[in-house]
Amino acid sequence: MTQFVAFVKKEFRHIVRDRWTMLILLALPVIMLLLFGYAITTEVRNTKVAIYDPSDDVMTRNIVERLSASEYFEVDRLLASPDEAEAAFKGGEVGLVVLFPDRFAEKYARGGEAQVLLEADGSDPNTATTLVSYAKGVIAAYQGELARSAGPAAARARLIDTQVRLLYNPELKGAYNFVPGVMGMVLMLICAMMTSVSIAREKEKGTMEVLLVSPLKPFLIIVAKAVPYFALSILNLATILVFSVFVLGVPVEGSLFGLVLVSFVFIFLSLSVGLLISSMVSSQAAALLISGMALMLPVLLISGMMFPIENMPFFLRALSAALPARWYIAAVKKLMIKGLGPYSVARELAILSAMTIAILAASLRQFRVRLE
Repeated sequence: MTQFVAFVKKEFRHIVRDRWTMLILLALPVIMLLLFGYAITTEVRNTKVAIYDPSDDVMTRNIVERLSASEYFEVDRLLASPDEAEAAFKGGEVGLVVLFPDRFAEKYARGGEAQVLLEADGSDPNTATTLVSYAKGVIAAYQGELARSAGPAAARARLIDTQVRLLYNPELKGAYNFVPGVMGMVLMLICAMMTSVSIAREKEKGTMEVLLVSPLKPFLIIVAKAVPYFALSILNLATILVFSVFVLGVPVEGSLFGLVLVSFVFIFLSLSVGLLISSMVSSQAAALLISGMALMLPVLLISGMMFPIENMPFFLRALSAALPARWYIAAVKKLMIKGLGPYSVARELAILSAMTIAILAASLRQFRVRLE
């Protein structure tokens, strides 16, 4: 029994000495609880809404006030013309546009159909459907109030007709939403996870020292190990694009050059992340666990791939802003789904480039420190 207790103590000391194992064992359950508890929700709240209201009468103002009072919407701006609606969508500034016709209250009072047009961004079918449903519910509730005050006969003769228009994806194909997310997740995992595991394997087997005494400089050795994964990522990118266009029916509506450019920057960034992880750990298991915890879960949950970022609490939105996949997925949606040019992703490209430089510098510095 004494020997058994000694072995148990030895195993405890072994676990406690490995700070990465302790971090994974103690922090991973908390991180998963927070991510799954706050990020996974199908509700849509505080969505910015743009209003085009040439009528500006008592009825349209009442509808706008009810939308603004709802927990689901936040009236962000008034549009001067219907043409500004698509520009707001392309810039990612609003999630819903409500367009009223001229003389809205007059048409309703005459017993005709007073139409309201709801426009939503169909590149995210689930969010678009939810937003339209919420807005139609608010308008229907207001019409019910009018019917109760006017009486049954007047209510049957008057109607607010709500029309829906979904931009970029009128058929609500789910592939339009998932293809950009899958591109970000696949490229991140292939580059970062496989690169970190490859270099950690050399350390674990003790062959890294053998490589370092070769005539090649350490920096070039690391680059040589990253090149195959860069080539595989380019092949994966081409495969995903071919399958999305010819199998899933998701065309590249915008600039192919811009899409390739931002993808290359994202691949370099992912390789830098893999190098940083490999410089921090010395075993393949730790590299796999850290990659899965730090990359896969956040990409799935808080990058905007599956769940709207606007619904998340502040600390998750801040964490999402530091996630490279969020900016890459947003850029891919603009270029691939919304049909924009390369200048439309200047902000995303600048953020990804800055992240690449910072992470590459940190990983190379940390790698030298560990080698010494």
